[in-house]
Amino acid sequence: MDSSTASAHNPPQGETILKTIAIFAILYLFLVSIGMIGSAFKGMGKEFAVQLIQSNAGPLIGLFIGILATSIIQSSSTTTSLVVGMVAAGTFGDDFRIAVAAAVPYIMGANIGTSVTNLIVSLGYIVNKNEFRRAFSASIVHDFFNVMSVLILFPMEMAFGLISKSASWLAELLVGSESFSFNSPIKLITDPAVAWVKELFKQQEIINYNWLLLIVAFLLLFLSLRYLSKLIRSLVIHKLEAFFDSHIFKTAGRAMLFGVLITILVQSSSITTSLVVPLAGAGILRLEQIFPYTLGANIGTTITALLASLVSGTIAPLAVAFSHLIFNIFGIAIIWPIERVRNIPIITAKWFTEIAIQNKIYPIIYLLVVFFIVPLTLILFVR
Repeated sequence: MDSSTASAHNPPQGETILKTIAIFAILYLFLVSIGMIGSAFKGMGKEFAVQLIQSNAGPLIGLFIGILATSIIQSSSTTTSLVVGMVAAGTFGDDFRIAVAAAVPYIMGANIGTSVTNLIVSLGYIVNKNEFRRAFSASIVHDFFNVMSVLILFPMEMAFGLISKSASWLAELLVGSESFSFNSPIKLITDPAVAWVKELFKQQEIINYNWLLLIVAFLLLFLSLRYLSKLIRSLVIHKLEAFFDSHIFKTAGRAMLFGVLITILVQSSSITTSLVVPLAGAGILRLEQIFPYTLGANIGTTITALLASLVSGTIAPLAVAFSHLIFNIFGIAIIWPIERVRNIPIITAKWFTEIAIQNKIYPIIYLLVVFFIVPLTLILFVR
């Protein structure tokens, strides 16, 4: 190896420090943009989402209400909290077991809807074919797994009450436990910036300031993704690949556990799964490594609601929180052990990604149809 090649792989220390600082700065902007997107969606449609959830619907419509409401407010935790409130208020009836059974479809829908955020993030790579292939497949594999879990467990819940009965039994064992709260460090450092930008637009007396917030958020998202990928590749791609391969993502079990821990830390599966999209786009992580990590995120996102529900000292809220956890555990337990079944979301993600690459309008149509148009149409015409 000549000196020029060596210097290419080992840039000067000052340059390395500057690039490292730049990566953290741009990563912060990336996280702020995700927060702005969530804030804009909530501002535009939270009241509508709340009205949807508060309308007592049948199981199938409840499933699609969960998808649409979570897609609008960009938070499965918020949807779950609203459903917990409905159950606690007696919206689904006085018998907590019947109420929990009625709430489970909403929870399943929320699990599907939560993957819309990382799909939006992956669209930031749509102009680069190779990066988009890696980023989009990494984001949509989460969606396909959640849909697959619902296709398997929804009929079982309707026929046997598998999830609701298990959740009610566990809640009866643990009711009365003490609770504690935990604030996400990610939200602590990003929420002030999001609130400042939102307030800035409010002061301009712009009527539809949430739309402006959304547009600015998307611009910030795309710019941060573009430069984040470039900096990562130029600075630490080889070191990161070695670190992930030998430590965090060495085995599926480690990746899954890491997904659980990170999601508990940041209290958002949307952030957890979105964080790996730039790493996938940069070619640092493979789809097969990301898949178990996203499953861990599914479990991690239920812990916060579970801890919060313990404070009530009543069975119903705790049972609803348990139903979210049990649904994700059962989905992993059914799909993961059998290799052919486990590979279905990965194969499907790769297949659909190739279609999306051929025509860039397909992923946008998919996002709008699956998360907004189909649920809204069924809710309006079937209910």
